[in-house]
Amino acid sequence: MRVLVVAATIEEITPLGLVVRHAHQERPTLSLSQLRGDRRHDVDVLLTGVGMVAAAARTSTALARTRYELALNLGLCGSFDPALSPGSVVHVVSDRLPELGAEDGETFLTIQELGLLDENAEPFSGGRLVNASPPSNPMLHALPAVQGITVNTVHGSERSIAETVRRFAPQVESMEGAGFMYACLIHKVPFAQVRSVSNVVERRNRGAWKVEEAVARLCRVATDVLDAA
Repeated sequence: MRVLVVAATIEEITPLGLVVRHAHQERPTLSLSQLRGDRRHDVDVLLTGVGMVAAAARTSTALARTRYELALNLGLCGSFDPALSPGSVVHVVSDRLPELGAEDGETFLTIQELGLLDENAEPFSGGRLVNASPPSNPMLHALPAVQGITVNTVHGSERSIAETVRRFAPQVESMEGAGFMYACLIHKVPFAQVRSVSNVVERRNRGAWKVEEAVARLCRVATDVLDAA
């Protein structure tokens, strides 16, 4: 199976222990492979850099060059949902861009409310990017299926958090997820966005983050997903 693993940074996937075949410093793509049990998966790893623009552009470029049977986005996220504590690993099946729109005084209008984009214009569904047909993978299906948002500015004030929860009811947020999903949807490649919660979404409190634990848990689950592919 040809698999593309997409991450913003190498730190998020280092514990996977993939064996480097060759890497081109001038390009964000690292070509890797690993023997898993009695099967060999050809695994390419794409390091996009941080942010939704980089994730969308570089994922789309990679998918245009090579046909993959599975694209797997691995990364961290913040949690709005009290049931998803740091270390929880989730499958983000729905994502959206809550900042895409315009201010009208104290009111925010989404791009759909402005009439600039239909709610169901491809690849959107009801204003969201939805993974309607995730890969048939028992380890993936065992994860909590959650709704996410992708932002350029991570939430860190009580006012903006409350407003975002009221308007969009997200469970998690990241800075890359929707960009990855957009690229996979337009290229019609089977995909999954898998994230580990590193922190609760609250006023910035770096001391409460559990980054190392979240990365370790993410990579354990990712290994299981790849083994079951």
